[in-house]
Amino acid sequence: MCGIVGWIDFSRNVHKEHHKLEKMVEAVAHRGPDETGYWYDTHIGFGHQRLIVVDPEGGKQPMKEMVDKNRYVLIYNGELYNTEDLRKELLKAGWTFHSHSDTEVLLKSYIEWGGESHVEKLNGIFAFAIWDSAKEQLFLARDRVGVKPLFFKKHEHGLLFGSEIKAILANNEVKAVIDQQGLAELFAVGPSRTPGNGVFHQIEELRAGHVGIFDKNGWRTARYWNVVSEKHTESVEETAQRVKELLEDAVERQLVSDVPLGTFLSGGVDSSAISAIAANYLASQNQSLRTFSIDYIGNDHYFQSSDFQPNQDKTYIGKMVHALNTKHSNYEMDNQTLATLLKDAVKYRDLPGMTDVDSSLLWFCEQTKKQVTVALSGECADEIFGGYPWFYRKEDLERKGFPWIRSSEVRQQLLRNELQSKLSLEEYALNRYKETIDETPLLDGEDKEETERRQMFYLNMQWFMPTLLDRKDRMSMGASFEARVPFSDHRLIEYVWNIPWEIKTIGNREKGILRKSLEGILPKDILYRKKSPYPKTHHPAYTQAVVEWMHTILEDKDARLFEILDKSEVKQLVEQKATNIQVPWFGQLMTGPQLLAHLGQMDFWLREYNIELRL
Repeated sequence: MCGIVGWIDFSRNVHKEHHKLEKMVEAVAHRGPDETGYWYDTHIGFGHQRLIVVDPEGGKQPMKEMVDKNRYVLIYNGELYNTEDLRKELLKAGWTFHSHSDTEVLLKSYIEWGGESHVEKLNGIFAFAIWDSAKEQLFLARDRVGVKPLFFKKHEHGLLFGSEIKAILANNEVKAVIDQQGLAELFAVGPSRTPGNGVFHQIEELRAGHVGIFDKNGWRTARYWNVVSEKHTESVEETAQRVKELLEDAVERQLVSDVPLGTFLSGGVDSSAISAIAANYLASQNQSLRTFSIDYIGNDHYFQSSDFQPNQDKTYIGKMVHALNTKHSNYEMDNQTLATLLKDAVKYRDLPGMTDVDSSLLWFCEQTKKQVTVALSGECADEIFGGYPWFYRKEDLERKGFPWIRSSEVRQQLLRNELQSKLSLEEYALNRYKETIDETPLLDGEDKEETERRQMFYLNMQWFMPTLLDRKDRMSMGASFEARVPFSDHRLIEYVWNIPWEIKTIGNREKGILRKSLEGILPKDILYRKKSPYPKTHHPAYTQAVVEWMHTILEDKDARLFEILDKSEVKQLVEQKATNIQVPWFGQLMTGPQLLAHLGQMDFWLREYNIELRL
């Protein structure tokens, strides 16, 4: 795992202005604290920050290869999970290797097969850039579902790019500007983002499953992957077996590491499945698995059961640890630290985010890093198997709009009066929703409900899943830690996409086919545990901490928040501790203190990034 940055400009000598690239690299140093590397040619510079996971000596970057007097240079963030398969193909084609790193395999794959053909062969999480000196061409690519990030900014004769927005902003030729569209992103659909939108003025994100090319003819992109809708023909038993095989293979491929590795374990089906498969595989290698979990001090006393969070994780974690005989560490976070780290979470995300869900993950990764450098995690299962309530509720399927954003009216009301007349947040969100619905690959012959549910799955894959993957990448990398997500394996996603709803929910259970595929692997009380989300604090001390933060902002005559929001509306919200808002700001659990924390993060972000508002 790494941070990559680059600067290309055909009108100037980039090497002579190397200090600007160095500032960009420093901005993402946290992503790879083990090594720093640079490469320059006249009009282009690459920078790389490396977190060493595989082949310390053989994986150094930027990596260069000369073929017939043509130089190819690679910078790469990610991990390939079919490295050895590709290496065998390349050996047959006559290539030789000087390392066992996936970086060398990636570069030689590009040279052998070129462009999109090469990317389609990759199984992994990645964002990378290759300079082809003969073509004077920059090639960028991002993995199929967007586990690894890649942002860019075009200018008259060139392009800036980086793993995080902060890398681009670190170049002193770029200003941190938010225009009307950026504000609509923040308040109409935030903390999610429109695919490809970088929120900041003229900063974009290379979409998942896309490649980008920049040369003297300009910038162009192409999509190399999407799900394909086909009729599912296998029986329930065959489907369960295939899901099991694909998941086992995905997990086992992701256990390759030259540094200590573990899994996150919440006691839910998804993380337990990954932990069980990993533990069984490692046992066959005479190794034991390390597992890690998080909770909050005082949660035993203050926990409140709800439809979305029916029970605590502790009992179920204990059952899994006992069943798998893992080396387990549970970390308990105090609520003041949880509130304090809300600011750091903004700095790693470059945007206001998911508040304590972000700050707790950052802290969790920091603690886990003390024992291992890599952990496998359960993200993406709910989006591809249909684990959320909105997959079931008829009113959600028929409703026009994002099911995780029901707060458009509240969001609009918080804006200053002059901005309310300029922006229709509900209209903006609805237009983005319609764009994604229209893009959904449908299957001829499916009825209205089947079509709506397929659209719901696509909506989740393009919006909700990337929001959680953004969080996982930024918070883990903020701790210089690598998080892997086996449920994001594209082969599993492609297969599950076409499983009919009645099979996905076999046994009248959410994610029923996943549960069935895990029979014999997980204990029954884990296998049939009702879905429970990432743990959150229920302690009043956290609410008090964010209320005090918001009071400080309200009393500050230089507060930036009120350049956007109506101060009297925010004051009323704070006085009532946001208990007067009945619908979550985002998702299922972002209410009360989470909403106040989000507004606190907004003010901090405006100050910290010295945002220029062009509204």
